[in-house]
Amino acid sequence: MTRVALISSKGLMTHEVQMTPERKTMSTRAIQTLKKAQLPFEVITYTHKEKGAAFAAQAMGFPLERTVKTLIADLGGRRYMAALLPGNTQLDLKKLARVFHTKHASMADASTAERLTGYLVGGISPFGLKQPLESVIDSPIMNYETVVINGGRRGVMLKIAPSDILLALKCAVAEIGR
Repeated sequence: MTRVALISSKGLMTHEVQMTPERKTMSTRAIQTLKKAQLPFEVITYTHKEKGAAFAAQAMGFPLERTVKTLIADLGGRRYMAALLPGNTQLDLKKLARVFHTKHASMADASTAERLTGYLVGGISPFGLKQPLESVIDSPIMNYETVVINGGRRGVMLKIAPSDILLALKCAVAEIGR
């Protein structure tokens, strides 16, 4: 375990997280996908108690804006996609619809998201999806050297460069948050 410190509005807080640079100890489809692509990343585990980027960021001691969440959206006509956003940002469905040249976009329900990705909600990663989906990354994410993103299991995050996310997903970059 590694103890990390985070300064917040509540003062100095410390958290214990498990950082695993050796990728052999944990394996998910997401981790296997990144290993196969030979992209650098670190595995970070934490005790998962509730869903959401805010909890994950706090549990790991990472800034919320550098904690990337993966949301599955319905573009209509049985067309779905993955949207990657900072944890402190909401998905703007109108912007998303414009990016994908469709009239409407809505959030996929939890059961659809789980069926398409093969991951449980709270553990959805954009890597190693059960069914390949188009993806877009919110442009502010690209301002950071590294971010953390779900590793395909609740309580498993991957520390990775946004440029490596682009390489792995071959996705678009657009302003889709608000």
